[in-house]
Formats: sequence, C-alpha cells, structure tokens
Amino acid sequence: MAVKPVAMHEFLEQAGNIYEAIIVAAKRARQIHDDMKIELSQQLETLKALNSTPEPEDDSEVTTANPDQLKISLEFEKRPKATEVALNEVKEKKVPYRYKEHVDFFTKDTSKEATPEA
Repeated sequence: MAVKPVAMHEFLEQAGNIYEAIIVAAKRARQIHDDMKIELSQQLETLKALNSTPEPEDDSEVTTANPDQLKISLEFEKRPKATEVALNEVKEKKVPYRYKEHVDFFTKDTSKEATPEA
C-alpha cells in the first residue's frame, strides 16, 4: 500500500488551526470506518444466512473459503481508506463542525441569581 503525503498548508487554508482540522478529520474517519464495518458485517451476515448449511459432524473435513465471502472482502479492501476519505472531506469543507460553548465556572453571573418565590 502506497503512502499518500498530505499537504498541511491546504488544511491551514481550510481551518484556522491545523490541529483542529486534524481532530475533525480523525473523528470523521472513525465515523466512516464504523459505517464501513457495519456494512461489511451486514453483508457477511446476509451471505451467511443464504448459505447456511448444517455444520459437519466430522472435524476431519477442511472448510474451504467461500468465494462470495472473498469477493465481498476484496471489494472492501479496494475501497479508499476511511482516513483518506475524511481528509478529502475536510479539505473540501464537506464536514460541518462547531465549537462547544465555553462555560467559565469560576466567574459568578449575578444576572441569574435565584429569586425567592411566594
């Protein structure tokens, strides 16, 4: 598998902070990977349900690889890696992200003081 270098200046143009862009890409890559993993397991479960046969009672039989299962696995191996897809999405600004609202717990806000009720 070849290594694809990434130009960091492209990320700097897209985001104000390179580290924030990398974190966004990493979280998106995890999402993509989880989706691909679910899709693969669903396809393999479907294939297993279609080809369900009783287990051989004799352990001397050697099980052979299912050609359909190999075909599905090779299809997933040919797909671009989740990290590559996520990096491209961040560069193309397809990944929306926002900042969490910062709450300062050390300053006292006098405008929200409790008022006694009658």
